[in-house]
Amino acid sequence: MIKATCFGEVLWDVFPTHKKIGGAPLNVAVRLESMQNEVAVISRIGTDEMGDQVIAFLKENNVETKGVQIDSEFKTGKVKVTLDDNGSASYDIMQPRAWDKIQLTDIAIELTKAADVFIYGSLACRDITSKNTLYELLKLAKYKIFDVNLRKPYYSLDVLSHLMNEANFVKFNDDEILEIAGLLGAEAQTLEAAILFIAQKTNTDCICVTKGSKGAVLYFEGDFYSNPGYKITVADTVGAGDSFLGTLINKLVKKYDPQDALDYACAMGALVASYEGANPKVEEAEINKLMGKTVS
Repeated sequence: MIKATCFGEVLWDVFPTHKKIGGAPLNVAVRLESMQNEVAVISRIGTDEMGDQVIAFLKENNVETKGVQIDSEFKTGKVKVTLDDNGSASYDIMQPRAWDKIQLTDIAIELTKAADVFIYGSLACRDITSKNTLYELLKLAKYKIFDVNLRKPYYSLDVLSHLMNEANFVKFNDDEILEIAGLLGAEAQTLEAAILFIAQKTNTDCICVTKGSKGAVLYFEGDFYSNPGYKITVADTVGAGDSFLGTLINKLVKKYDPQDALDYACAMGALVASYEGANPKVEEAEINKLMGKTVS
């Protein structure tokens, strides 16, 4: 069992026809808990019905909620999600919201110190309050996993560099790593070259890059692993990368073979994209069945 703490935004994804609870840290937390791990979230919600429903959802999924702070001034997070014809999502992230104001509390410190893995993203740094809290908690965390989550205009190279340099493991998508490597002066033309550049620049030997329907590449302790993806019918891509990351962390930290871990995580991410919303229940039998259908 892993003890994991996820820091950052909890919010509602509001689609044209419905809404679902989400936010990358929450999505990763729920997926990790579904694999029999002990998981907590550090975030902040408003004193509103949407906040109450977030707490109820986390409790229903056995995620520790004592690190979720209550804000009397700012509302619970909300994101307007737009899907294109392929199910790919774009986001309009309301600001300011309660998760922008996460405080450095004794409970946050306790949950960070107790965790085997501390998972965080870049979006939580769009406001100085949550950013400063995260920077302090990173000084205390044992093993740090940075889930890059570029949402314009909410990032800067200085912040991204700091978050990467703090991390033991960094997860990007293919657009993100090429953009960041370019900002740092790389002339990398391939993902592998960009990965090696970032690894050297940040002294990080564990980097994963997702490639949408084309799978993922993992650089782990000096070796490369890849998976070409699995063929599914996409409902929406919301949360697919988060479930991928949660699954990959679960396997790698438990010392599974890196290739097996990557294959399983890619199957999980694909299946999540075949359902509506970020946190569908996925059975192991579904994953094993899909893993017999690798795209050649």
